[in-house]
Amino acid sequence: MLISTKGRYALRVLIDMAEHSKTEYIKLSDIAERQEISGKYLESIVKELVRSNIVIGLRGKGGGYKLAGAPEDIVVGDVLRIMEGGLSPVACLEDSGRICPRISGCRTLEFWRGLDRVIRQYTDGFTIADLMRRDETGNDYII
Repeated sequence: MLISTKGRYALRVLIDMAEHSKTEYIKLSDIAERQEISGKYLESIVKELVRSNIVIGLRGKGGGYKLAGAPEDIVVGDVLRIMEGGLSPVACLEDSGRICPRISGCRTLEFWRGLDRVIRQYTDGFTIADLMRRDETGNDYII
């Protein structure tokens, strides 16, 4: 499993929003500049975050974007699943509704289920607030 720039940048954007605004809306151009992300690419990322109700957007003068909830309530695993379309290590564990025709005789299924469980537990164990903490060695928010 490889997390794309879309997933990594989404986390950076959410941290940026959490750190730079409690109540006011932030312009995408400001985030793009601070995070060194292309404005066009940032638009596509934020569009998905708005669609998923993680971010709120406001058009017009004084508009921009802000978190829809508290950083403590935004789970990293949820964000990554939204941006990546899932985090399962193999397609047969994705929530696509399709059942693998080999599932009854699959000798590796339990291994993949275990790995999937570990990935979910780990990514769901962090929130945006956790990623904002800089006081721990090695937690310098470079994603």
